[in-house]
Amino acid sequence: MALHVVATRSDGSVFTLPWSTPLAEWDERYVVPAARGLSRHVVRIVRVDQQMLAVKETDERIAFREYRLLRELQRLGQPVVVARAVVTGRRTEDGTELPAALVTDHLHYSLPYRTLFQHGMQGEQLPLLVDALVVLLVRLHLAAFHWGDVSLSNALFRRDAGGFAAFLVDAETGELHPTLSEQMREHDVAVGLENVFAELLDLQAAGDLDPDVAAHDVVELLSERYRALWQEVTAAEEFDAAEWWRVEERLGRLNDLGFDVDELDVRADGERVRITPKAVEAGHHRRELRELTGLNVEDEQARKLLNDLAAFTAAHDLGALDRATVARRWLTTVYTPLVGLVPAERSAEVNPPEYFHEVMEHRWRLSEQAGYEVDIFGAATDFIEHVLPNRPPDVQWRTDATGGPGTGSP
Repeated sequence: MALHVVATRSDGSVFTLPWSTPLAEWDERYVVPAARGLSRHVVRIVRVDQQMLAVKETDERIAFREYRLLRELQRLGQPVVVARAVVTGRRTEDGTELPAALVTDHLHYSLPYRTLFQHGMQGEQLPLLVDALVVLLVRLHLAAFHWGDVSLSNALFRRDAGGFAAFLVDAETGELHPTLSEQMREHDVAVGLENVFAELLDLQAAGDLDPDVAAHDVVELLSERYRALWQEVTAAEEFDAAEWWRVEERLGRLNDLGFDVDELDVRADGERVRITPKAVEAGHHRRELRELTGLNVEDEQARKLLNDLAAFTAAHDLGALDRATVARRWLTTVYTPLVGLVPAERSAEVNPPEYFHEVMEHRWRLSEQAGYEVDIFGAATDFIEHVLPNRPPDVQWRTDATGGPGTGSP
């Protein structure tokens, strides 16, 4: 059987990888020394033609199924890794059959949860990781996706304005349905509680998590926050007909949580009104910022950048101008120059919007100490001098001057 590649776009670089060699034996010519999460399969992060790809060996049927699921979830706007190709018909030089391979884009600036703890994340930050997993699960359930194997291991995490955004990286056990029953949702939650509990105990056994952290409390928090968020984005609300303002109040709460309502079911019966969100989509702040500036960032980062844009508007008395004009001015006079201050040798390791958020936080602390408002560029200079040298990178490898893999994880 000849090598067969099914890909999302014409890209000859995938064909140049050594498919006749077992993935576990690929060497440093291709493999990047990047952090990887636990997997039941052989997985490698590789570089080809300046592209970063994740390659996973698996059964052919499973590879095609996951490839199609990831593509459909991406089409639905879900936070998932981007499927690139499935490679089948692999054989070694002596004719031995090799597993099929699923190829996805490597999610830039993302980290497995274990790496976060191995590089200094503390137990008190666990609620931030739980919140990210909860938002991911709610988003997938809104899209009628039954995950089947909810866990920290099957997600990747990207820093998001002091918190985290979670992305689905393993859809092997998932199923898309026309609608998702309560039983399916509850099954996902139950599996998630078991898996996360075991993962936290495993972290403690490895010495990467404080043994005093109560794993039971963490998984209970996961359950509580999932149910609270699901209730907020889906539950019907009833009120007096004279209280129409409560419609806007509900929409405002959802916007604050980062969700937009594309469709609202409103039923009026005499003196009572009942509203039910029917089509809810995450990414409210991210879409707003992208429309204004073209920046594509995570939702909480977008919220913080929009706040800075509002402060910039007020400070320069630009309220009479349309927001798009002000946003372009803010982008060219504040955001872009500030990001440009990052030293060249660190720029590939630092996620620009996260760095901007950290500079804003640093400015607030400096201003509080000084008793007056510190200039943001002065704060950035101080941050780069005193904080950045000890800041863990947002990627787990370095690049040398030629763009090839460098020394690996710090």
